[in-house]
Amino acid sequence: MPTIIRLAGAGFAAALSLTAAATPAGATDLPGEARTATVISQRVVLTQAGNYPTEQNRYGVFSVSWRAFGTEDLAGPTHFTVDLPPGVTTGGAMFYSTPNDYTFTETVSPDGRHLEAVLSGNRRSGTEEFMKIPVVAEGAGPVTGAVTARVANANDTIPTGHVSTYLLGIGLLPPLIGSQPRIDDVSATTGPGAGGTPVTVTGVGMEGAMVLVGGVPAPGTCTDTACTVTTPGGSGSVAVTVVGPGGKVTAPAAFDYTGAPPPPPPAPSLSGLNTPSGPVGGGTAVIVTGDDLAGGTVSFGGRPATRHSCGPRLCTATAPAADQPGPVDVTVTTAGGTSGPVAFTYAP
Repeated sequence: MPTIIRLAGAGFAAALSLTAAATPAGATDLPGEARTATVISQRVVLTQAGNYPTEQNRYGVFSVSWRAFGTEDLAGPTHFTVDLPPGVTTGGAMFYSTPNDYTFTETVSPDGRHLEAVLSGNRRSGTEEFMKIPVVAEGAGPVTGAVTARVANANDTIPTGHVSTYLLGIGLLPPLIGSQPRIDDVSATTGPGAGGTPVTVTGVGMEGAMVLVGGVPAPGTCTDTACTVTTPGGSGSVAVTVVGPGGKVTAPAAFDYTGAPPPPPPAPSLSGLNTPSGPVGGGTAVIVTGDDLAGGTVSFGGRPATRHSCGPRLCTATAPAADQPGPVDVTVTTAGGTSGPVAFTYAP
């Protein structure tokens, strides 16, 4: 049977600290409170717009869009929720972003009013992406209520611009700041390495949050006062962290996996590079293709790429500098192992 975990606590949007850094390019596009902050390390800002259902047209398609800012890639899983008012439903989102150097998963509640999605991949500073959400309003008459979208990422260092509210028939409201989360109790702190343990985390400030167990998103849902999730597979003693629109908080006690962990995923395999050569000084943008690449890291001659992001069949990477001209092996490493190499040649 799957293990379910329930988290309890308050203000799961724990305050995020700012990291001293120069203001990045594009920071002038941030909201005022972010522009006046002295430092910005990583940041994601969310909004929404589109054709919402009306009394005359019961069908609509709106978009939830977000943009990454900062001095480096926005790393780690990014969690989205969209809540619809009574009488308005969706069958799911359509996500558009190229190249496909990421994984995107979504679930919709049985009543069609709550959507959760997770985007896993390193997002470049300045990257703007969106998902389209088709909706339908039941019955007849005015269509009212709020469409609320939320975003959360554990590495986001400024907890603003994460909650977007659109009042049907009125328009977009100013963005809200999520509550700081707090964990009061975790219902289970041990379970099999195969995963599947039900866990409830209780507290406050958890609306729109995700639960990370050992850094891996645990499937489930959160209300303001509790998250009910199921542990992913893992091994050893790992942290349980709630990441919400207002920040993150880690439970005092770790979760201990017992017994054997799940089998590792298949080892990655490579089929080629779109750009087989570049200058010895580095900086060449390369697309690596293959299979079973999701969540991988890319190396050139044993040196990590200066940036990378991997989906199941494609990685984007930037070649690091080399000591001298000549060919090197490019490999991708995942939890399943390290791929066989493909050649990249550094030119003088």
